[in-house]
Amino acid sequence: MRAVGIILAGGNNSKMKDLSKKRAVGAMPMAGSYRAIDFALSNMTNSHIQKVAVLTQYNAWSLNEHLSSSKWWDFGRKQGGLYVFTPSITSDNGFWYRGTADAMSQNIAFLKKSHEPYVVIASADAVYKMDYNKVLEKHVETGADITIVCKQMEEGTDLSSYGVVTEDSGGRVTEFEEKPIDSASSLVSTGIYVIRRRLLIQFLEQCIAEDRYDFVNDVIIRNKTTKKIYVYKMDTYWKNIASVKNYFEANMDFLKPEVRDFFFKQYPDVYSKVEDLPSAKYNPGSNVINSLISSGCIVNGTIENSVVFKQAYIGNNCIIKNSVILNDVYVGDNAVIENCIVESHSTINPGEHLGGPEEIKIINERNFRYSL
Repeated sequence: MRAVGIILAGGNNSKMKDLSKKRAVGAMPMAGSYRAIDFALSNMTNSHIQKVAVLTQYNAWSLNEHLSSSKWWDFGRKQGGLYVFTPSITSDNGFWYRGTADAMSQNIAFLKKSHEPYVVIASADAVYKMDYNKVLEKHVETGADITIVCKQMEEGTDLSSYGVVTEDSGGRVTEFEEKPIDSASSLVSTGIYVIRRRLLIQFLEQCIAEDRYDFVNDVIIRNKTTKKIYVYKMDTYWKNIASVKNYFEANMDFLKPEVRDFFFKQYPDVYSKVEDLPSAKYNPGSNVINSLISSGCIVNGTIENSVVFKQAYIGNNCIIKNSVILNDVYVGDNAVIENCIVESHSTINPGEHLGGPEEIKIINERNFRYSL
């Protein structure tokens, strides 16, 4: 493909609450065996983009560890590859990334040294599959300066976490509202953009000169009337991990057969770092109903409508309902967990009752499991 890729993975999202205290949102576990960034990386390699930069910043340790080998996404190659850029102190810059435009500006040398005519910009906090070649074809066909991939949201969706787009009959953007309280349009930006590389460099240099830092506000919204900005509508599954509720719902969606079929059985595949773990073990007395159980798990109790990540231990007579159990969680005998997200490495004591039918609860128990 005639494009380089940039994945913006540096932001901290306060709406993720305790879940983003120990990791970047792009490193959030998804669908039992994946991380959120795997979807953007897989889309890049499946679209034959051979050169991809990941811009990380906040709590990036687990994300950098996940990206330590590029072979899982087929970026271990002589030409191109996977580049991970973190903020660095230089003689003329001592700032962390102050926004998405600033993150790209501080790594503008990557763009200047590239030779591909186009850039695909994506975020690391969305779950979807997409062929970016189709977006590029539409971009060239319309003669656009910037193409924004958009998704029509269902009626009643809270749009306060999205950029809301209004288009004319020809698909050109006429209005772009960032995180509006109320909006007549339900067409939202997915955070995926296609732009000519030289034009992006021009925009970024202008942002540097004027101390502007945000790509949406200082590039797209500022130029919506002077540049040709067009919409490309996505008609397949897309979910943004913008809050605890969205994260929970995205994992629960993988319990639907049509979603699992779309991501796991339909070409192209979604790739991730692979660990050498045994298959899940179901002991006598276990009962699993409509749930996703990952490798390395040992199940003794009842699990219903839940996603259980790798190396979890579920004790005897446990009941887990409508919950997300992250990696390496120990659940003691006779515990009951409902409507919860249990943080990685947590230890739930025997007999504990957590959650309930109300709102989603984040559980982060640091009990010493070996003393039980």
